[in-house]
Amino acid sequence: MSSTAAPLLLRADVPVSTPGHRYDIHIAAGALADPAAWQGLPAAAQAVIVTNTTVQALYAAALQRALAPHYGRVAVLALPDGEAYKDWQTLNQVFDHLLAAGCDRKTVLFALGGGVVGDLTGFAAACYMRGVPFVQVPTTLLAQVDSSVGGKTAINHPLGKNMIGAFYQPQRVVCDLDTLRTLPPRELAAGLAEVIKYGPIADVAFLDWIEAQLDALLAREPAALLHAVRRSCEIKAWVVGQDERESGLRAILNFGHTFGHAIEAGLGYGQWLHGEAVACGMVMAADLSRRLGLMPEAFVERLRHLLQRAGLPVQAPAAIGVERFIELMRVDKKAEGGEIRFVVIEALGRAAVRPAPDALVREVIARHTQPAAA
Repeated sequence: MSSTAAPLLLRADVPVSTPGHRYDIHIAAGALADPAAWQGLPAAAQAVIVTNTTVQALYAAALQRALAPHYGRVAVLALPDGEAYKDWQTLNQVFDHLLAAGCDRKTVLFALGGGVVGDLTGFAAACYMRGVPFVQVPTTLLAQVDSSVGGKTAINHPLGKNMIGAFYQPQRVVCDLDTLRTLPPRELAAGLAEVIKYGPIADVAFLDWIEAQLDALLAREPAALLHAVRRSCEIKAWVVGQDERESGLRAILNFGHTFGHAIEAGLGYGQWLHGEAVACGMVMAADLSRRLGLMPEAFVERLRHLLQRAGLPVQAPAAIGVERFIELMRVDKKAEGGEIRFVVIEALGRAAVRPAPDALVREVIARHTQPAAA
């Protein structure tokens, strides 16, 4: 896929088309307050904004004002903040609220927050009364470029990340770039990991652009953020449009995630941010690609350097251990018959899913794990 030039206006729309559904990703600075961002919403008597306690204080009132002309009642449900709460207990809080409020199957859920809120709200929407409409309103960079797009919804299990969920597409995605101003630096960096991911798997020109514009992205320059979000969404929409349910091509979007999910589960959810674990996982997956004879060492070092510049970790924690790493990766969703399968880079801009000998995987883990404390 070829990269496109950044636009002059701070707004863009990216269509997502799957075999049974079509919706738009609206990206703009100030989208929460722009009536044009909320055109074509599902019709219903009431809406429920599902958010977390941190985002509620920042943006819930603004979203309520935006939705007031469209719905007779707009309620807010604030969940605890953090990856540790992406579980059955928190999911049930959503169901408890919907049932207690007498919400019918036309009630629209709005996921206002990061990836945890978006995944959990989408899964609740897929399950409640066997399916109610929902809209993604992502407020983190990671959610805007990845988790809010494509309809993968889930909660975590102690033995594996996102192992319980459903494919369920939103009716619309609204990305307000202004919400990225309030992101802590660590969260911004975590989102950049998912932006960087798209270069090696699909667009070499985009990878070059990220390297050239990384300082602008870290400084949160609006034009740079718009192009990063738009191009990331274009690539993901292209992949999802061909493989909605991850039967083949869509798996390439998990570059670095097999190693990364093992880090998250092994440490306990919330110790590392998802993007931090994916960053380290991408370095490991790049090295595995090298050991399989697909890529040169220069690629591994290029990727490592870029991620370090973004402020991301590139060494796995020693606390997990090699054998625990292997054990956790065997329950990855891409594993087949107990055989671990990895997203590897065959050539810059082209990825594939392949098995790898355990011996090579152990070498990769050992090379990219922090030394144990004395």
